[in-house]
Amino acid sequence: MITDQQVRRLRMFIQTEKTQATAAAKAGMDAKTARKYVKSGKLPSQSKKEHSWRTRQDPFEQEWEAIKEKLEVNPGLEAKTLFDALQRESPGTYSDGQLRTLQRRIKQWRAIEGPPKEVFFPQKHYPGQLCASDFTDMKRLGITIGGQPFEHLVYHFVLTYSNWEAGTICFSESYESLSEGFQNALWELGGVPQRHRTDRLSAAVHKECNPEEFTGRYRGLLKHYGLTGEKIQAAHAHENGDIEQRHHRFKTAVEQALLLRGSRDFESPEAYEGFLQALLKQLNAGRRERLAQELKLLKSLPERRLDDCKKERVKVGPSSTVRVRHNTYSVHSCLIGEWVEAWIYARQIEIWYAQRKVDVLPRLKGENNHRIAYRHIIDWLVRKPGAFENYRYRDDLFPGSYFRIAYDYLKQQHTHKVAVREYLQILHLAAKDSEAGVEAVLRELLNKAEPIVFERVKTILYSGRQLCAVKDMYIPQVDLSTYDALLESSSREVANG
Repeated sequence: MITDQQVRRLRMFIQTEKTQATAAAKAGMDAKTARKYVKSGKLPSQSKKEHSWRTRQDPFEQEWEAIKEKLEVNPGLEAKTLFDALQRESPGTYSDGQLRTLQRRIKQWRAIEGPPKEVFFPQKHYPGQLCASDFTDMKRLGITIGGQPFEHLVYHFVLTYSNWEAGTICFSESYESLSEGFQNALWELGGVPQRHRTDRLSAAVHKECNPEEFTGRYRGLLKHYGLTGEKIQAAHAHENGDIEQRHHRFKTAVEQALLLRGSRDFESPEAYEGFLQALLKQLNAGRRERLAQELKLLKSLPERRLDDCKKERVKVGPSSTVRVRHNTYSVHSCLIGEWVEAWIYARQIEIWYAQRKVDVLPRLKGENNHRIAYRHIIDWLVRKPGAFENYRYRDDLFPGSYFRIAYDYLKQQHTHKVAVREYLQILHLAAKDSEAGVEAVLRELLNKAEPIVFERVKTILYSGRQLCAVKDMYIPQVDLSTYDALLESSSREVANG
């Protein structure tokens, strides 16, 4: 077979040799073949005929018209579905190995005769014009805080021209999370673009049946910053493609940073948030030139931020609890029967009474959950110890594992009534003096297997003596040579039959 390289050499030798036959010989081909390529002026690869004929009979030739009709009516039908139907209609005619042939033929039909596919049109972006935002779920990254899974979202904000981005940790797609993250981004940026685009967030966009396009609170947020709001069509995430692509790249960058860090566990949410902000700063460092163009065209920020919270008036019930956003929270028993104002933020709830902030509570995720602080109710629980055992939220009255162990120990050593009374007195001591101090005393007594009694705990706590620190457990290193010897012995036994 003559190659392209031989023909190229032939053309070179024709320029230097006296005869075409000599040039052909040096190129490694006979004179007749050389004359053919000189006359055609083409290389062998250019002379090949396209393979447009079938090398074997099409097994679906008889059924193809019927298959094509089904595809024209329902273009979404898969080849596997049609193939299974053929096997049911004509048992024994088609083998499983012929599925690939049908898949290839349907693929070719779709490319040549099938319905037109959706076209995506790349858009030009202009500095200072458009910002986009959305929530992205960080669950797949496996972040833990103190060894416990940390399920969270990130409110993600992007300038579409420069790709400058900002992020705020949150736990739901609520308006409070949207407002906090959006305002954090604008104040960090130092200016306001012309337009803001979101997907159909329930926190910002009404349902189709509502005559108003955006919710009242979101309209107020846009008006405060002088922004024009935009939303995408339902089920058309690609219309907000800039933020969707940044989600992917941001989470990829977080994944790589975690791999370099060597751990996905953080001491606290604040440490993790610092890690994310450092990463965002690093990512934005390469966008300074285009960001500088945007900053020149951004509008000025207003004089102040808009409140990130929603305020609700709630009444404190006889159980010293309030119901906020379908969750139950305890407040101090002094407020029973009073109307208080709950300022609901993305991560916390502030309790206000008589224009004074009286408490700050971590906001619970989801619905029908509860958070009972024992300090709020312990004064009356000590007076009513009989209510403890069947209290609906009893598990919240064990602020740490040592308190729970101490209660179980008391139940083993005393009657139920005495055990409850002793435990509640210990819990009351923790509320009035020091939870950490009481826990340290309980730990020492349990480690030394000494009796746990309220008076004993109180005496040790007020003695001022240094309590023993938690001892590190020593685990000897495993000698792997033992296992090697076992494996070698097993191998010899197998070899010897």
